[in-house]
Amino acid sequence: MTIADKDKTGAPAAPLHVAIVMDGNGRWAKRRGLPRHLGHPKGVEAIRRVVEAAPDYGVRWLTLYAFSTENWRRPAGEVAEVMRLLKLYVNSDLDKLVREGVKVRILGRREGLPPDIAEIVARAEAKTAHNDRFFLQVAFNYGGRADLVDAARALAAEVKAGRLSPEEIDDQALERRLSTGGLPAPDLVIRTSGEQRLSNFLLWESAYSEFVFLDVLWPDFTPTHLGEAIAEFHKRERRYGGAVADDVLAAG
Repeated sequence: MTIADKDKTGAPAAPLHVAIVMDGNGRWAKRRGLPRHLGHPKGVEAIRRVVEAAPDYGVRWLTLYAFSTENWRRPAGEVAEVMRLLKLYVNSDLDKLVREGVKVRILGRREGLPPDIAEIVARAEAKTAHNDRFFLQVAFNYGGRADLVDAARALAAEVKAGRLSPEEIDDQALERRLSTGGLPAPDLVIRTSGEQRLSNFLLWESAYSEFVFLDVLWPDFTPTHLGEAIAEFHKRERRYGGAVADDVLAAG
């Protein structure tokens, strides 16, 4: 499968929003007898491949888990390499993203980011703000729990200030205050490297997402792997809690 299936109207079939946990850079390097941090440049190459190929599969929103709130605990040299590569990627690819109509959005906490990283994040968002052909979200200094905590604090502050009553707090009110506010929920969440967990990624947003776990390290991830995951997605029957699976009925 190289191009997304079409529905009866000719529009691209779902998944329109794909989220990826890009896992395995360090293991990719270790298997080759290299220091862990040398896997990250290869991971950036995989990002370029997927960003370029995703629209051909009918994907309109692509969300990549690049650096979590927990990743600060990794060795300082590895963290420094991730920061260097973020700057390198933006500086080398931003003009191309602008030309190709890609809108960049950074998810996660801005507080505590080094000033040079905060500047490059702001520049990437500002230069692509008016694009609407394809939407690229990068979760950086992001954690699903932290995002929920920040949203709860924002709601509490508005209640305290008298701008919001507790009775007005519902799913939509909380969603609007997440860093993903305004984005559609991911249809498909992919994790590479063979691990099968969310690792604090899009905890609220992925409540009804389909999951595909691939036994391929992120630096080796290609558009073919993306196509395979999307083909698997199309085999699934999505219920959103509105129907009971046969195995549940049988158990009852």
